[in-house]
Amino acid sequence: MPVGMLFDRVGVEEKLLIGEFEKKGVDLELIDIRRMQLQLNDPAPWQKFDVIFDRSVSFSKALATLEIMNGWQIPTVNTAQVALTCGSKLSTTIALQKNSVPTPRVTVAYSAESALEAIETMGYPVVLKPAIGSWGRLLSKVNDRDAAESLLEHKATLGNYSHGVFYIQEYVEKSLGQDVRSFVVNGETICAITRSSKHWITNTARGGTSGNFPLTEVVDRLSLDAAAAVGGGLLAIDLFEDQQGNWLVNEINHSMEFRNSISPTGVNIPEKMVDYVLEVAGKKLAGLGV
Repeated sequence: MPVGMLFDRVGVEEKLLIGEFEKKGVDLELIDIRRMQLQLNDPAPWQKFDVIFDRSVSFSKALATLEIMNGWQIPTVNTAQVALTCGSKLSTTIALQKNSVPTPRVTVAYSAESALEAIETMGYPVVLKPAIGSWGRLLSKVNDRDAAESLLEHKATLGNYSHGVFYIQEYVEKSLGQDVRSFVVNGETICAITRSSKHWITNTARGGTSGNFPLTEVVDRLSLDAAAAVGGGLLAIDLFEDQQGNWLVNEINHSMEFRNSISPTGVNIPEKMVDYVLEVAGKKLAGLGV
């Protein structure tokens, strides 16, 4: 069962995954996405793989590769469509709303002037986010008009795609000052953690601390609904509870980090991930499709 794993770095998570593949005796080939050359009229060199597992950091390179592989009918984890939906906060929000999954209110604007008007209509504070991004980067909590005018001017001046679409999300005061990240693998919520920080951004990549979150029926159901809304697979769901006790889905990560979640939860997350990748490969071998 040949498995190809895309990477552009070999970090802690990738080493853990490689170790799990080795334990299972899988024929794993590491593919440095930075060195790939894909001739679109010649899928033959890649058809030896029963599945391609994406662990690359570069969203644009990974998405292009997944689209090509799926076009060649080569199974991938996750699929190109899932990556496309989760890689864009706007697409994620649309998918959640379409499927009646509760999520914070969002307004989209395309100029600094209309964005300022939208912010003032929504009411301070708000959160400005790039349409595409991860690890809590380029997030801004906007507390007043002076901050809004300054940030919007900077974004308009910078001018690239990340700043050309103003994604404006209502700021939600989190219950207990923490949020929850749940891990969904093939329609099962395998575990969840709390993420806490003195800062309003709780990402562990930004210094937040993690602890075990015993799954509740509400969080389990919401996690599964959110995963289904974007197409399923291997996903990390970021949720929080507001001051009124309502749970909301904030974001969904299709290529998640998990090293800080294994110890608090006691769950072997990389083993669960590898088992799913092999299940997808097995479907190809059985001629069942994916």
